[in-house]
This record gives sequence, C-alpha cells and structure tokens, in this order.
Amino acid sequence: MSLTTQRKDAKSGQADSLVIFLHGYGADGNDLLGLSDVLADHLPNTVFMAPNAPDRCTNNPMGYQWFPIPHMDGSSMEMARQGQLASRKLLNEWLDEVAISEGINADRTIIIGFSQGTMMALDVIPRRADEIAGIVGISGRLLEPKKLASEGVSKPPIMLIHGDMDNVVPPASMPEAADALSKAGFEVYTHVSKGTAHGIAQDGLGVALQFILKQLSQ
Repeated sequence: MSLTTQRKDAKSGQADSLVIFLHGYGADGNDLLGLSDVLADHLPNTVFMAPNAPDRCTNNPMGYQWFPIPHMDGSSMEMARQGQLASRKLLNEWLDEVAISEGINADRTIIIGFSQGTMMALDVIPRRADEIAGIVGISGRLLEPKKLASEGVSKPPIMLIHGDMDNVVPPASMPEAADALSKAGFEVYTHVSKGTAHGIAQDGLGVALQFILKQLSQ
C-alpha cells in the first residue's frame, strides 16, 4: 500500500464496516489502533485500520507527521503547505486502495482523526466523491475553511470533540470549525470534554461510539 498500515480484523470474523484512524503529529497508526480494543465489543463486524503518515516527524523521529508545523519544528509555512498537499494525495491514494482491498463501501466507512489526523480528515474526506458514513474529529481544527464550500464534493455527518483544557490545539478551534462546516452545509455535532487536555477522554470516546453506531445503523 502507499502508506504503511496497521489493521485489526472484525471481531466476529464477518466484516461489514470499516473504521479508519488518522493519528496526530509525532505519533503512528498504533497510537490510535489501540482504541479498537474498546470499540470492537460494540462494533463486532468492523475492521479497524490505521495508516502511518508518510514522513518521519521532525520533533519525534520515532513517530510520523502528515505535514510540518512551523511553530513547533521551525519549518516554513510553504513547507507546511507542500507537506499538506503531498499527504492529501497519498491519503487519497491509500483510501482508494483500501476500498478495493477491503471491499467495504464508503457509506459503511467511518474516519476517526486525532489532532493533525483530524485536520487531514476534514481536509481530504469532503473532497472525495464517495460520501462516507461519518467523520469523528478529536482535538483538531479545520484547515482552509474558506475553500471548503467551493471545493467540497461530499458532506458526511461530522462529530467534533475537544477538551476544554487543550494547550496544544486551542479549544476555540472546535466552534470555529463547526461554524465553517455548518455554513458549508455539513451536519455537525460537537462535544466538549470537561477538564481534558490534548487527549481522548472516556466521555469523548463514548460520544464518538454513539455517533458511529448511529451512522452505521442507517
């Protein structure tokens, strides 16, 4: 595949849906794939997959990045933009490969992003023709909101989750993204995890699960 990938088979052995995790800056696919241990009990017919971002992280060579972050790694805005576009292309290619290899339709697919993974999910998925069942975006933000209305071609439902104590991606990023997405015609839900920093709290994971169950039951 175009991106190295971690995968867990459906617990039941009979897969009819797919959850894809997109990790954050400096992490890797395994960082989020562990959530499948909790989710699989409620989603027994779901395959879980998690690609690694294409580039080793400047600040953490053991992990990966979807694109550089200037204020964290000293890169330029142009480098960040070029990295974003390159990862957009690679992630699109990977999603096309997965659709063929797994044989699961877009309308049975959920994307869960964390931090920079949320940024990639909100950047890539609305620009794909085949509408997926939904996006869960945790502790992220919306890149280039002004381009979304004109460049978006599909509008899956979106659940945004953010900790109110996040000191990495400001909590205000969530209502800003929700407002832009709503104005562009998306169905958006939000949840604030009280007392939570830059991470995934139990209440946030529970809200995400309920959203996923709802979207896959339709």
